[in-house]
Amino acid sequence: MKSVALHNLGCKVNSYEIEVMQQNLQKSGYKIVDFNQKSDVYIINTCSVTNMADRKSRQMLHRAKKQNPDAIVVAVGCYVQADAFGIAQDDAIDLLVGNNLKKNISEILDRFMNEKTGGLGESRTDGEGHSTEERNFLRKTLNNTTIVDVKKADFEDAQMEQTAEHARAYIKIQDGCNRFCSYCIIPYTRGRVRSRQPESVLQEICGLVKEGYREFVLTGIHISSYGLDFEEKNPKKYLSELIRDINEIEGVERIRIGSFEPMILTEDFVAEIASCDKMCPHFHISLQSGCDATLKRMNRRYTAEEYFEKAKLLRKYFPDCAITTDVIVGFPGETEEEFMQTKAFLEKVNFFEMHIFKYSRRKGTKADAMPNQIPEEIKTERSNVLLALEQQQSKAFRAAFIGRKVKVLLEEEKEVDGRKYWLGHTGEYVKVAVPAGDFMKNMFVEVSVEDFLQEDIMLGRE
Repeated sequence: MKSVALHNLGCKVNSYEIEVMQQNLQKSGYKIVDFNQKSDVYIINTCSVTNMADRKSRQMLHRAKKQNPDAIVVAVGCYVQADAFGIAQDDAIDLLVGNNLKKNISEILDRFMNEKTGGLGESRTDGEGHSTEERNFLRKTLNNTTIVDVKKADFEDAQMEQTAEHARAYIKIQDGCNRFCSYCIIPYTRGRVRSRQPESVLQEICGLVKEGYREFVLTGIHISSYGLDFEEKNPKKYLSELIRDINEIEGVERIRIGSFEPMILTEDFVAEIASCDKMCPHFHISLQSGCDATLKRMNRRYTAEEYFEKAKLLRKYFPDCAITTDVIVGFPGETEEEFMQTKAFLEKVNFFEMHIFKYSRRKGTKADAMPNQIPEEIKTERSNVLLALEQQQSKAFRAAFIGRKVKVLLEEEKEVDGRKYWLGHTGEYVKVAVPAGDFMKNMFVEVSVEDFLQEDIMLGRE
């Protein structure tokens, strides 16, 4: 029995997809081992969202080959789609698999093992005029059949047979993006919008309810475009209908949604999802900048004021809801005045959590060629300012729960300061620790929040 070790980098969609790959490999007779162990095969599900992500992907691929020089090292995913020919020149990597064939990983691996023969020879060209580099690329992609043009791809409908070792189930409902933000490579690595049929989503959730899951997170590359590729192009309608149908499934107790674009949040849409009693009051609305000039250079297609109105609309229907976001500092051309506009806007919205990123140049994007690239030291200074603001706002949001009764989904048992607790989250995704007792994973408990246990953990008691 061949052993396989898998490692994931990147987003929740990648996390979902590597679970599917692992299950398919197990069904095909492969033995799954820890990535730190010696293995016959190493599969790295790569990320390419930034140059740093590319570097981490390369590091993990080289680490795998170092652990076992005789192993088959497989690069899968976005990094492969972004630079397949370049990666094929890397001797540490034996096989390349693009994004839309992840579900076929066991068949691809079997075929690679069966067809693996000899070296490439010393000749710079083969009988068909291919250079050694081209032959290397063709071999590593099995004549290019494991790299699919994502622009022409359909939705890769692979359901995860999750087990209750996880507290919540992530459900991939969509892939691809049509937005082409000027800093982002993802439309080129994931392709155009493809949506999963509602029946398939509901079928998977019904199966997972039987396995003991109670909380479900809808995830995708650009969820706000869900249904855009259906015959009737109405993403708001399709997404709200899907949420409503999930809400009606017996056994589902919580629904969360991945990152939203603000412009999907119309009055009708928010009212519709607010009518679903299982919808969690926790929303991640992508921002990136609070300055209109910067947003325009980013090609974000909304203004700061429009974003603020969408946040107000959410709070109208979900009072005291948690709103989280992403912010990029040091985007090309960002002046000190523009940065201060962003800081003031973040203070105005008052987020629960903010993910602060320093702009990273990405080859192949419009922003990479923009003038006035910001020095790294200025990016770091601005990042530190916003991180301090994030900590302040996040602590204030959590502190508001002291004295309140909350419902917590228990997820893991952990020792904190020498005492055992069960840790879980409220509907707002505030982490709460409950003193260990006769509890079980995936169990809901109602507790009173007493105080901070640690900086980002609240203490609750029954």
